[in-house]
Amino acid sequence: MYTVRVRDHVMIAHSFKGEVFGPAQRLHGATFVIDVEFRRDELDENGIVVDIGRAHDVLKATLARINYRNLDELPEFAGRNTTTEVIARWVFEAMRAAVADGSLGPGADALRSIKVEIGESHVAWAGYEGAIG
Repeated sequence: MYTVRVRDHVMIAHSFKGEVFGPAQRLHGATFVIDVEFRRDELDENGIVVDIGRAHDVLKATLARINYRNLDELPEFAGRNTTTEVIARWVFEAMRAAVADGSLGPGADALRSIKVEIGESHVAWAGYEGAIG
């Protein structure tokens, strides 16, 4: 399996509902480091998994929608705790949509899977991985 990984980061604010979250129930900020890994069985005719430049541009555009925002105020997260896991799935869905609409370039439709990992601190991270197609 061949892989390509791109990385970016966002700064957000949010709060959680539920006793399990303790003090994180109050509004707080976070800086997330977000890695997206694209996987495929064979390289394309250019010898690549996916166009790294396009992949980074799509990730940056996706994250611009939440960067420096209070996630509690965004309609796409209404009524949900914006845990690191939830954000990872949201990024995955945006990347999967980019494969479908051609934003990642020709040949991206041969990707097998995408894995998103989000570092919420230097000691903790969460992620989501799913198949394409």
